[in-house]
Amino acid sequence: MNKMIAAVSLAFLTASTLAGAADWSGKELKLGVDPTYPPLEYKNQDGQLAGFGIDIAEALCQELKARCIWVESSWDGMIPGLLARKFDAIASSMTITPKRMEKIAFTDRISNAPTRLVARRGSGLLPSVESLQGKRVGVEQGSTQEAYAKAVWGSKGVEILSYQNQDQVYADLVVGRLDASLQGAIQASHGFLDKAQGKDFEFAGDTMNEPTFFGVGDGIGVRKDDVALREDLNKALATILANGTYARINQKYFDFDVYGVK
Repeated sequence: MNKMIAAVSLAFLTASTLAGAADWSGKELKLGVDPTYPPLEYKNQDGQLAGFGIDIAEALCQELKARCIWVESSWDGMIPGLLARKFDAIASSMTITPKRMEKIAFTDRISNAPTRLVARRGSGLLPSVESLQGKRVGVEQGSTQEAYAKAVWGSKGVEILSYQNQDQVYADLVVGRLDASLQGAIQASHGFLDKAQGKDFEFAGDTMNEPTFFGVGDGIGVRKDDVALREDLNKALATILANGTYARINQKYFDFDVYGVK
């Protein structure tokens, strides 16, 4: 008798769980992306979206049996675009921070990309107020790096210049309009330092991990009231982490574990 009750209870619980989940099968899932941040999200030579974040999101859509529809946006327009329902989620390697969580919710961590300063080789610059006083540092608009630089350095003699995208930051760094740039270490390594334009530059100082500004990793951003979507994405993420899909995508772009990197 007890076994029968347990079986009925389990069946009821399973049915309730499935009933509460959104059915994405065959439906479109609109994802916001800023494709100017290689190797995470960018456009290849054919103009097609590519990168680690793109592949991960496509794998999540496959688990949900949904169809990814990509909606391009400037970085500083990501959260406003999500709240205005221009897309269903932000799949553009957005760092999970307390400030952003006041406005939107996030999935579990997708990856962890620490922040680092980049400067010309031999400059001797370090990511500190003392070293950067009187210098010009470039950041991307709406980024956690912009928030940090303005709050911690901007009021203490460091000139912070904000750009619409990361490519513009690097362009001004190369021609000498900037003394340094502040961005995610993975993006800097694969999107600039290993390119011809970045040959005269290097990481300056250590990794920056201030949790108040740089959070606990990157996640997919969703509206706070889209609880079912967040849960479904988390379940899909757990699946691709467990079945090896995440690891295969990781190996395609990196020679280290981007999920657990500190």
